[in-house]
Amino acid sequence: MIKTLIIDDEPLAAGIVQEFLAGFPQFELVAVCQNGFEGLKAIHEHEPDLIFLDVQMPKITGFEMLELLDEPPAVIFTTAFDQYALKAFDSMAIDYLLKPFSQMRFSQAIERFMAQQQGVADQSTHKLNELAEKRNRLVVRVKNEIKIIPTHEVSFFEAEDDYMAIHTPTGKFLKKMTMKSLEEALDPAKFVRVHRSYLINLNGITKIEPYERDNYLVILRGGQKVPVSKAGYSRLRQVLGL
Repeated sequence: MIKTLIIDDEPLAAGIVQEFLAGFPQFELVAVCQNGFEGLKAIHEHEPDLIFLDVQMPKITGFEMLELLDEPPAVIFTTAFDQYALKAFDSMAIDYLLKPFSQMRFSQAIERFMAQQQGVADQSTHKLNELAEKRNRLVVRVKNEIKIIPTHEVSFFEAEDDYMAIHTPTGKFLKKMTMKSLEEALDPAKFVRVHRSYLINLNGITKIEPYERDNYLVILRGGQKVPVSKAGYSRLRQVLGL
């Protein structure tokens, strides 16, 4: 089943999405939320695969809600305002449904989501050998030289614009790649994403300290302090068996 969530402050609009979604039995509606804060809570609780998200809502907008998530699920926007379409697709939205939308238009959005999911599945087999290689080493260019960095020597990774900063005991190196592709490549039993911008080597952890409300700091062997988000702390506890 594909877990799905509706976040919309208009009961009528949410009801239409719910009605159209009923025509796709492979989708399980886990919750209907009336604002972004309810949506955040439901996303953390249910971990949906897809959300239908309104833009203009009380308290926080749909875009602001997404910014609070380390790993947002797939999104189909449902809104009465067409001026946010470009920003929506910049946010990697699956589709942008302009209210009032028809059942046919809704079905097209579902088809786009399913096509994307199938594309991800098709690519996974092709990438297996490449990912296995990346688990063991990283290749970076340092001026005019090529440097091979064994992944076990990496203390942590940090996102810097379009690059990943690779922090090692011998220095910091930059490689152009995304956090998502790096996370997929590394061994999840050895490396854990603890924050939107940080991924750490579990072998380098010396201590985990509370920092602010629902946030923590990981202290590494080299003395570095890496921020840990609420979602990252949950993943860290699970991997460490805490």
